[in-house]
Amino acid sequence: MKPIIFTATAFALTAGPALAETRLTMATIEPSLGQAITMATFANVVNDHLDDVEIEVASGGAATVHQLETGRGNLDMFMASPTIYDFMRTGTAMYGNEADASEAARNVALLMWFPYGQYHYAVRADSDIRTLDDLEGTTVFLGPAGGGAFNAAKDWIAATTGLVAGEDYEAITANWATGFQSFLDGKIDMYVNGCLDPCQQFLQFTETEQLRFIGPESWDGDAVTEFLGNFRYLAEVPAGQYKGQVNEGPVMSSDTAVGIGVRADLDEETIYRVTKAFWENIDSISTEAPWAKALDIDYAAQSLADMPLHPGAERYYREVGALK
Repeated sequence: MKPIIFTATAFALTAGPALAETRLTMATIEPSLGQAITMATFANVVNDHLDDVEIEVASGGAATVHQLETGRGNLDMFMASPTIYDFMRTGTAMYGNEADASEAARNVALLMWFPYGQYHYAVRADSDIRTLDDLEGTTVFLGPAGGGAFNAAKDWIAATTGLVAGEDYEAITANWATGFQSFLDGKIDMYVNGCLDPCQQFLQFTETEQLRFIGPESWDGDAVTEFLGNFRYLAEVPAGQYKGQVNEGPVMSSDTAVGIGVRADLDEETIYRVTKAFWENIDSISTEAPWAKALDIDYAAQSLADMPLHPGAERYYREVGALK
């Protein structure tokens, strides 16, 4: 099996002898997160089945930056998001000061979508916090402050309970590693992570302790509809996923799509073969990566935010009937 080459950050790419005729650089987020693991697993499957293609995975940094740098031609593959693509296409939000954002957006395309993973709102099993409505006066980790995960968790809590971060409860400022360590050490009351079960962090926690996933008392109303918008959807966190999970039934939460984006000007035949290599060999990872059962080819090929499929990926999806 050809190994994945990891680097510390998305812009510190390892130099060395060519391992294949075509070498692609993939930038992803913090390597312990489920989305990064999905992308690295994708690269591993492709590397293992295409002798002439090598995907080098660089971990760390922000997906918003990776997308822009891919559009500028400095990277080949990145973690896509329908919302973030729309912001770059229109030159708004975090791209408001990037004069070339809209132009760069024309040079990114989609290879596949996959579920981000349900947002898991976790407390210790003996906690008095039984629902998100009980968060008043607590200290929590929602994700790195200002990031997409932080805002999604903060807005879900506000939409379903009316509780406001920084007013009704404290959301600590920390990166992913520090946030999780704070939960392990008992310094915070709740830890939030969106991931496909089973998630690495909850497997680690339940080796020694029990936990409870919590949801809101209600998820009806205009505020929730507004929160979900076009690209989020309700999704349950199931019971029985971890040996130390005490939930007796599913808990309502939300999910969204993320994906693997590529430079639009990459060779069509190469992306066709990369896409085909992954989907034709996805069963090879289901034993070691049970979360891969959540990956679905019809979900992968769906249209979101008008982000165009790369012609190579589109060709494969039409060939297998995922696109009509």
